[in-house]
Amino acid sequence: MKTENFWAEQHPYPKNIPVCEQLPERVDVAIVGGGFTGMNAALVLAQSGARVAVLEQNTFGWGASSRNGGMLTPGLKAPLSWIRKTHGLELARHFWGWALESIDHVERVVTDNNIACDWRRSGHLALATKPAHFERFRSNLTMLDRDFGYRNGRLLAPSELKTEIGSTAFHGAVVDDVSGSVHPAKYAFGLAAAVVRSGALLCEDTRVLNLRAGTGGHTLRTNRGTLHAREVLLATNGYTTYLSFRARSGIFPVGSYIIVTEPLPAALQAELSPRGRMMYDSANFLIYFRLTPDGRMLFGGRNNLSTALDLHDSAQRLQERMVAVYPQLRDVPLTHSWTGKLGITFDLMPHIGRVNGVTYAYGYCGHGVSISSYLGKEVGELLAGKRTASAFLTIPHPRNPVAFFERLFLPFVAQWYRLQDALA
Repeated sequence: MKTENFWAEQHPYPKNIPVCEQLPERVDVAIVGGGFTGMNAALVLAQSGARVAVLEQNTFGWGASSRNGGMLTPGLKAPLSWIRKTHGLELARHFWGWALESIDHVERVVTDNNIACDWRRSGHLALATKPAHFERFRSNLTMLDRDFGYRNGRLLAPSELKTEIGSTAFHGAVVDDVSGSVHPAKYAFGLAAAVVRSGALLCEDTRVLNLRAGTGGHTLRTNRGTLHAREVLLATNGYTTYLSFRARSGIFPVGSYIIVTEPLPAALQAELSPRGRMMYDSANFLIYFRLTPDGRMLFGGRNNLSTALDLHDSAQRLQERMVAVYPQLRDVPLTHSWTGKLGITFDLMPHIGRVNGVTYAYGYCGHGVSISSYLGKEVGELLAGKRTASAFLTIPHPRNPVAFFERLFLPFVAQWYRLQDALA
């Protein structure tokens, strides 16, 4: 079993995507972070005529953008009921519709830029781990119908699950055909190629060491030299550092872990997932799983929030949970185990902010494929002057200095979630 990112090994970063040999002296916008957020923003800005440089400390898409499960599902991480209670019904409706539109946005980007990334509107299955969770699903669907006019989701009783999943481990589900799936590395690298075609500069192996505001713009000191930019966008999510202490105080990293099996026989694939849905359960320490485009079972989740778990130990724990769902996979070998960092905000909401003239966009909390792509577009439009407002810029952004000490407080949060899963 390899402790490497399966997606990027299967589809390595293309060598034919041009990167800048020498750091430019000056640009209109410097984007720090070459993932889905930064590249979607770069597309908008470059197409608007701005001179843009995207600075990535590794290769483009190296972080969570190529390490996730490739699942695009409706909604934000924060529960819709909480969003409604906190921000009001009108804004809750906006956020719900926005999240749905984010999936459509990815489809448009993939289509318009001819990105071959195994895009598919496969739908998803939300699985109840307990009977009470099934009743919660029922209440949520009623609320979506009554208050949001959303009728795509439908309940499946436990006796109906066999049409969707070859497992008896769950107590019913919600199925929704809106969701999509991608090969995340192919999507990330396809975006990078599109950004270059739009006229932006890609600067890989470029770590920003210091960021300083001055008259008329910002100075970015990097390991490859110094760059001056009128505007700076931090698009680093779970990899956000101390370039801006105030931005860092509003987000902290959490580890997510994934395993994949060897390719499965076609008959077994059809048994495990008859319709090829994206699947996840209702636990706090949730699991998520799907068939990959080449017929493997991908199984992800966590039972610890640390970003530094041993990948062999993590694989063993995930395999135990996978076999609890699918006993059919007990003797199927694993080929890869890997991890990536999620960016978690204290209110579980994405945010756009501005600190000392530096803009940031982050906080996807595990919903990053579609949400980061669309938020990247939105923040790009803000910087390009194509839009004047965003709800993610105006809602309060909770900050806490405890964010700097995630290794100290995350074990206590993890224990709380375990207790909640045991009792709720």
